[in-house]
Amino acid sequence: MVRPIITDTVFLAQPSEEAAKADLSLANDLLDTLKAHVGHCVGLAANMIGERKRIIAICIGKSYVVMLNPRIAKASTKQYETEESCLSLLGQRKAIRHEWIEVTYRNMKFHKQKNTFSGFTAQIIQHEIDHCNGILI
Repeated sequence: MVRPIITDTVFLAQPSEEAAKADLSLANDLLDTLKAHVGHCVGLAANMIGERKRIIAICIGKSYVVMLNPRIAKASTKQYETEESCLSLLGQRKAIRHEWIEVTYRNMKFHKQKNTFSGFTAQIIQHEIDHCNGILI
């Protein structure tokens, strides 16, 4: 189900709670909402659709990845400055991002995963994990 996008910065600034297997329907809603906005959006966090759960969905090329309880386990020491926009916020803002990150998370079958991401994909994931942590760019 496609859900409305939350723009309340007070709500968005609150850290999210751990996701459980019972939250898989929320993960599907997040994915449906991302697909509905894919022309101008490459990632969403669950709090952006009104649920404070550690779930993100990202678009990588023509593929979609949903991560439950994502955490950055390792990150490159090399960082860069970029400008990002957000579906929940107006305009663009500067952000500092790692060139690559290693992320631990659970997939849609709630199996543990660990993957390394770099470049723009790593940037998207860092942005969405920031949302999970209540950090707004």
